[in-house]
Amino acid sequence: MLSIGILLALFCAFATNVGFLLKHRGACAAPDVSLKHPLASAIGLFRSKWFAMGMLVALGAWVFHVAALALAPLSIVQAVIAGGLVFLTVLAERYFGCSVGTRQWAGVGLTALGLVLLAVTLPTHGGHSSYSLAAMIAFESALLALGTFLVLSKKLDNHEHHGVMLGTAAGMLFGVSDVAIKALTTAVGTGGALGLLSPWLLTCIAASVIAFYASARGLQKGEAVPVITLTSAAANVTAISGGILVFGDPMPNYTVGIVIQSFAFVLVIVAAALTPAPLRATRATA
Repeated sequence: MLSIGILLALFCAFATNVGFLLKHRGACAAPDVSLKHPLASAIGLFRSKWFAMGMLVALGAWVFHVAALALAPLSIVQAVIAGGLVFLTVLAERYFGCSVGTRQWAGVGLTALGLVLLAVTLPTHGGHSSYSLAAMIAFESALLALGTFLVLSKKLDNHEHHGVMLGTAAGMLFGVSDVAIKALTTAVGTGGALGLLSPWLLTCIAASVIAFYASARGLQKGEAVPVITLTSAAANVTAISGGILVFGDPMPNYTVGIVIQSFAFVLVIVAAALTPAPLRATRATA
């Protein structure tokens, strides 16, 4: 079952990156997204055929994701999906006409390496179906509030890297949704369809809706590769952390594994700082 879950996670990784690139192309051709006019913004996005195609591909990726979560630990699923970032730069440059500089290649590579290192140090056994209710409430509410604040904060509107910041917030909220989905798969597995009558369904919907608008606006304001990379990194780190803190997914119990995991988190942080291009220098040169 674990191997099937990992295979589904790989399919999800590929489809996720294709979907993001299609949505970037469509979002750039659509009217500006405004949270003050959510319905009009959504209609404007879906009138773009590229964005609509991207959402269909993303829906397929989501189905793979849910199936993988039902068969494998959350932390392992997210780490495998994170490794799929290696698809991003190749697809973006060769098939979507995006200009990918050395800095962005390095940022994506470091992100993928850091998250893959997390994968190889996470034990493949241990509890991952039950969860702590207190930890779930604290984790989900704190990150939902933080992600929403980053999306709605007017002070960040004119920041030079507003696009990647929106992408990061969207990724965090996607991670909140993933943790809620994992809880729902557990509830449905034990209680059938009645398991959907859960506050985590509302959490999943709220986080997904806010993340949808944040991601679309981030794709409009930022370059494809940095925004998608940081969205994916934030989503995966959030979900992996949720797997460990909420579901009790095991940590390595040997010194080398702990050191490698610490190094992996450092790589992700460095990559997050490295990936966005220095916009001021670019504008000055232009």
